[in-house]
Amino acid sequence: MATSAPDIASGRLAAEDYVRNFADIHPPLDRHQALVEADRCYFCYDAPCVKACPTSIDIPLFIRQILTDNPFGSAETILEQNILGGMCARVCPTETLCEEACVREEAEGKPVKIGLLQRFATDYLLAEGEGQPFERAPATGKRVAVIGGGPAGLSAAHRLALHGHDVVIFDAREKAGGLNEYGIAAYKAPDDFAQAEVDFVLSIGGITVEHGKALGRDVSLAELKTSFDAVFLGMGLAGVNALGLPGEDLPGAEDAVDYIAELRQASDLSALPVGARVVVVGGGMTAIDVAVQSKRLGAEEVTLVYRRDREKMGASLYEQELAATNGVVIRTNAKPASLLVEDGRVAGIAFETTAEQDGRLVGTGETFTLPADMVFKAIGQAFVPAALNGSGEAIALDRGKIRVDEERRTSLPGVWAGGDCAATGEDLTVAAVADGRIAAESIHRALIAG
Repeated sequence: MATSAPDIASGRLAAEDYVRNFADIHPPLDRHQALVEADRCYFCYDAPCVKACPTSIDIPLFIRQILTDNPFGSAETILEQNILGGMCARVCPTETLCEEACVREEAEGKPVKIGLLQRFATDYLLAEGEGQPFERAPATGKRVAVIGGGPAGLSAAHRLALHGHDVVIFDAREKAGGLNEYGIAAYKAPDDFAQAEVDFVLSIGGITVEHGKALGRDVSLAELKTSFDAVFLGMGLAGVNALGLPGEDLPGAEDAVDYIAELRQASDLSALPVGARVVVVGGGMTAIDVAVQSKRLGAEEVTLVYRRDREKMGASLYEQELAATNGVVIRTNAKPASLLVEDGRVAGIAFETTAEQDGRLVGTGETFTLPADMVFKAIGQAFVPAALNGSGEAIALDRGKIRVDEERRTSLPGVWAGGDCAATGEDLTVAAVADGRIAAESIHRALIAG
């Protein structure tokens, strides 16, 4: 297939377009709107929304506190269970969690806007500068190492510090926050909100962050076990799943996770190059995020291709609709077959259509080709167990991740794990926060008992 030179450029839009395209996608509720929305809640005694929340926030209580004009109390109710409640209010797929379980959703098809109400309360607390609503217990003299400053690590660190333990977070990057800082669409958390929330978490006291320190490279697990009373592993997923096709290491084939991180850290979005024709391979949140952001950076054609049908996509129906309304074309039931290479770079990608036979995905033999200036790989990330080398003994894995029990204990005494690196079955920010809190409580019980 003959193609022209790749059309990859920065500055495709006017300055005001970048501002508009990457502004807050969900404008917050004002006080009047919050009171009106809170009044829609039935305050169910056996609230299904609470059961649907991975962090088990008392949703009827925090909404009632908003209705009684007590946003600070509401925020405290939220943060008691989910210290990253502000970010979760922005990025949680509430449409498939608490809001899907809302009684009003079942009765009317219009749930209470729980996510926006949660944001109203937590933003109010941060905006009013009330600071940390929780008081740190007297120092216990115990020290805990936390690997990773993402949602799981921050959640664990805060809860451990609250109990009076001293915590050192070892984070591989220059900033803490994990995927909240580096991995979500910029329009979901603008105005450096991720770092403001990190600062809030650390304000409890007793937490030190050592940046640029990666497990297996700068520190070993055996060393940490010797120097600390307990260790929590929350380093996330460092590996990226490959397409397994010749040429995917050539220019033009891009890692969606790295591109989103670069976008998130860019001080000037107009300087970030994007192709005129973009193809995204994948069907999860990362695929949607890179596809929509490519369009908002000025890409002319963006096509997202997923190997199964829409119902199997990891991205929620809302996210799929967001992509469609931004001009992203979603094609399903097709898997990558080969990359088209010209002049030492990727110039397109060929797909084979797929079908399910007896529950298995099979190729049909029919193919089609999409020319592309940039092809983004967004087919998931993987845990890199090599980081655990130096643990002194092997940590048991389950489906390629760290095996944990209900208290997030690993097979190695004194070591807990949570978040995406642990085999808990859920790859959600809110689930990672829950993991961190559960592990911290287990660690606390072990430390005071020992």
